[in-house]
Amino acid sequence: MIKSHSYLSRLLLFPLDNFSSQELTNGWNNKSVVTEFMLLGLSSSWELQLFLFFIFSMCYGAAVLGNIFIILTVIIDSHLHSPMYFLLSNLSFIDVCQATFATPKMIADFLNKHKTITFQGCMAQIFFLHVFGGSEMVLLVAMAYDRYIAICKPLHYMTIMSRRVCTLLVGISWTTGILHSASHLAFTVNLPFCGPNTVDNFFCDLPLVIKLACLDTYILEILVLINSGLLSLICFLLLLISYTIILATVHRRASGGISKAFSTLSAHITVVFLFFGPLIFIYIWPFDSFPIDKFISVFFTVFTPLLNPMIYTLRNKDVKEAMKKLRSRHVDTKWDF
Repeated sequence: MIKSHSYLSRLLLFPLDNFSSQELTNGWNNKSVVTEFMLLGLSSSWELQLFLFFIFSMCYGAAVLGNIFIILTVIIDSHLHSPMYFLLSNLSFIDVCQATFATPKMIADFLNKHKTITFQGCMAQIFFLHVFGGSEMVLLVAMAYDRYIAICKPLHYMTIMSRRVCTLLVGISWTTGILHSASHLAFTVNLPFCGPNTVDNFFCDLPLVIKLACLDTYILEILVLINSGLLSLICFLLLLISYTIILATVHRRASGGISKAFSTLSAHITVVFLFFGPLIFIYIWPFDSFPIDKFISVFFTVFTPLLNPMIYTLRNKDVKEAMKKLRSRHVDTKWDF
């Protein structure tokens, strides 16, 4: 309580004591002398960086191409024009964005000795990370709702999951992501950065950037934790409740029992645990830094977008058949010329 009062006092009185009238007009931005941040990356070893350059180049290319292939397959194949695949194509689009906001720069930085990013570029990375992360969380809930209606209310499925409802669910996911990210950026962009500018990661991670500000950031770190943690907790609980009801319903109705239920919903459940699993580690030790934090960052930005299309295509017969048709159609067209 004393620390909170001290922080608020500094927040209110510091500008009045130290800023000129012109600085008061322009806010804290004039106090921020840091124009760029230094990224430490994943390793300082030149040999390891060359190895990682080729590995992540292939992973990034596979993630982008795999998700784009899913989007094109859903658009072209009329058999996949259903609510579930509409939501899946939007998930693939978010995964393309998630893989692209920081990974290309990380790959380029493997070949650079000095890994820097401008202040504006750093703020942009923070914004897009939370937009895409927040949107994906809400979209996963929408996909769980779709499966709940399909399994628990099959006779009313097409009526409830109309095109308008699906579009609304996607719109809500993006709106939530944007608002979630804007709430973070609103105070971060105006923080006074006047000294240290080294970020121990390959992109601008919000908690690491906040700690570089020239003031006591304890309250801000708590607010960031509450903001992100609350959204993650709500989405995870909704997913947990939804899939528990779905599995119970399938177990009660299906002759194959619980094993058949896991076979039917394994793709969705796997993606949920791959996405939320690392978040559990983050929120158990929110204020401590560990070497595994960089691995979690890589997992979110590279491996999750790479694994999602693999999981959905390998476990989904309809998608695999549609991809075979699209590939064979392309090959036949090529031979015709």
